[in-house]
Amino acid sequence: MDLPSQIDANMSHLDDERWMRHALTLAERARDEDDEIPVGAVVVSATGEVLGEGWNRNIGEHDPSAHAEIVALREAGRRLGNHRLLGTTLYVTLEPCAMCAMAMVHARIARVVFGAFDPKTGAAGSVFDLIADPRHNHRVAVTGGVLGEQAGAMLTAYFRAKRGKA
Repeated sequence: MDLPSQIDANMSHLDDERWMRHALTLAERARDEDDEIPVGAVVVSATGEVLGEGWNRNIGEHDPSAHAEIVALREAGRRLGNHRLLGTTLYVTLEPCAMCAMAMVHARIARVVFGAFDPKTGAAGSVFDLIADPRHNHRVAVTGGVLGEQAGAMLTAYFRAKRGKA
């Protein structure tokens, strides 16, 4: 890899960590403000502008589709005045489920970056690989495991507390 490419890759990695930290802060809001499963998501434009953000709200809003990703995608769509979110990156603290993965494909986002892998319902490579399915007419680039230990620890602690285990 030549030096400019290496610098670009390092900057991209730093940007990914920066935005994942932002998503982790949103996950904390889900946990602390709404007693929801701590998952946070942020949609960022190609120029680094926050277009939408969200955290899990399905319990409080009585809405099975109000996952962090969907909340963030809806806000970004309203902000842009378009259901297509071309050139954007969605950062989320947990590997997307099937519903969220397909919403990303339909929104035409460029990239998804997630934290913790989800060995039960992950649809970006763990259980299913819906995002990479070659039958789609749009491809979403996937980067997984960014600050995954931190995101996973937050989820584990939440569920242990819910179950009354230290």
